[in-house]
Amino acid sequence: MGETDPITDTDPLAPLGWSPLWADRAEDAAARNERPGAEPGRVVRHDGVAVQVATRDGVVARPVLATVDPQPVVGDWVLTTDETVVAVLERSSLLRRRDTRRDTEQHLVANVDTVIIVCGLDRPVRDGRIQRATAVAWDADAEPVVVLTKADLVADAEETAVAVRGANPGVEVLVTSSKEDAGLQGVRDLGVGKSVVMLGESGAGKSSLANALSDGDVAIVGAVREGDAKGRHTTTSRELHVLPSGGVLIDNPGVRSLGLWTDAESVVATFDDIDSLAEGCRFSDCAHDAEPGCAVRAAIDAGDLHPARLEAWHAFHAEVEEADRRADEKAWRTPEAPPESKRRRRRGRGR
Repeated sequence: MGETDPITDTDPLAPLGWSPLWADRAEDAAARNERPGAEPGRVVRHDGVAVQVATRDGVVARPVLATVDPQPVVGDWVLTTDETVVAVLERSSLLRRRDTRRDTEQHLVANVDTVIIVCGLDRPVRDGRIQRATAVAWDADAEPVVVLTKADLVADAEETAVAVRGANPGVEVLVTSSKEDAGLQGVRDLGVGKSVVMLGESGAGKSSLANALSDGDVAIVGAVREGDAKGRHTTTSRELHVLPSGGVLIDNPGVRSLGLWTDAESVVATFDDIDSLAEGCRFSDCAHDAEPGCAVRAAIDAGDLHPARLEAWHAFHAEVEEADRRADEKAWRTPEAPPESKRRRRRGRGR
């Protein structure tokens, strides 16, 4: 790479989010890996043994060296040669979840600014699922936004939106209908100059939303079963699309569950209303159970906080603590890897 090409509006990588920050990181990675001739690109799709990388010369398929650590995911900026991906640039963010079958960390997408949590109004909107997705977003150091889709199918869309806002203080909630082209400008505005990813159940309307935002049929739209409002997994792989309004959108297959692979700080960010109330508790280590002088319990008694939100707070903390315990036990069994329950820390909500 030697001399970094100047970054201009005509740079083929600019629509993908290329910036001086990434140019500097590419220079560092090239020097560190002794690959002066490697070229930068962004992973737009993962095909198992190979990745599709958008480069200045177009989208190319490249296998990944087994020695590359971490292995790339969609959204990563990488260095490539004519034969392979040789390095992954330092990430700005990483969306991850717990693989409950293997009790391991699963990386989903990298370098995203905003997580769009898609909920279809043709089915029950579950606060617990939104809270989990919000915690995953904060853990990635990305901004969560709830988008309620299929507003044309219900008569009380705004009433549901008010309820969701009340259950998730501080999280923006948008109401849309791709069929009627309603509310989509607000979603388009989220993506201008940023990288956004959609999370949601299969059939929630992610593919229709992706098509509406991209002004084209970039995702296959599948039928939704009557009765349970569940759809087929019409998006089968994560894929990055450049948006005409600016920025990029990563479409994501339907996610049935979001196991938490995070730390207590992300739970605090998800329930910062409880954290703020806790400042008024008599005891600094108040668990908000039956302690005297608990400001959180007082807020519930006064009707200012829904009991279900505190129950979710307890459940999330218990899940994170259990995950840390298992991680420590696993680390003790691995001599070369000392236990470390304090994993990557968030850089804070202020951005």
